[in-house]
Amino acid sequence: MTTERHESRTRLLDAALDVFRARGYAATRVDDICAAAGLTKGSFFHHFKTKDELAIAAAGRWTEVTGALFRDADYNRPDDPLDRLLGYLDFRKSLLRGSLAEYTCLLGTLVQEVYDTNPPIRMACEASLSSHVAMLARDIEAARLLYAPDASWSSEGLALHIQAVIQGSFVIAKAHHGSGPAADSFDHLKRYVAGLFGRTVR
Repeated sequence: MTTERHESRTRLLDAALDVFRARGYAATRVDDICAAAGLTKGSFFHHFKTKDELAIAAAGRWTEVTGALFRDADYNRPDDPLDRLLGYLDFRKSLLRGSLAEYTCLLGTLVQEVYDTNPPIRMACEASLSSHVAMLARDIEAARLLYAPDASWSSEGLALHIQAVIQGSFVIAKAHHGSGPAADSFDHLKRYVAGLFGRTVR
């Protein structure tokens, strides 16, 4: 693939991340993606046969973009895994800025619409979510071994719960059309998680 072709594909994928989050999957047209990317429909169909194919690729692009964002974030610096875990929650809360489409999750938006009607897109989203859960579960397991070795819950289960609360907070933010309730939800989540490890936070 030439550099120019690679760049046009990436522009379409990045446009899809924004437009799908802003408009939803069903309401998004190929024309909307092309307009946001500044490319023609001919360019779109050169890279993707259908909008479904684009959505599957967009889930992979989301993994790539957000993976780098979380990997390079400052919350990873502490040696203590619990500090990293709580720092992760603070970092997620700090991302609640800008428009709803800027801070809500592509995967949650897509899954809510297509979970029962488009298995390939659902599976692409599940794969991306699972990779993030696995990343988070590593710090949870390290913190569990240090601070709660007798805990009956699993690290993966807690990682999934954290993601469930985060995704739910985005739904609440959409319902209220603002990030305030979502920010409160993050604060409650941090207090809950800290308490599992015997730590108290405000």
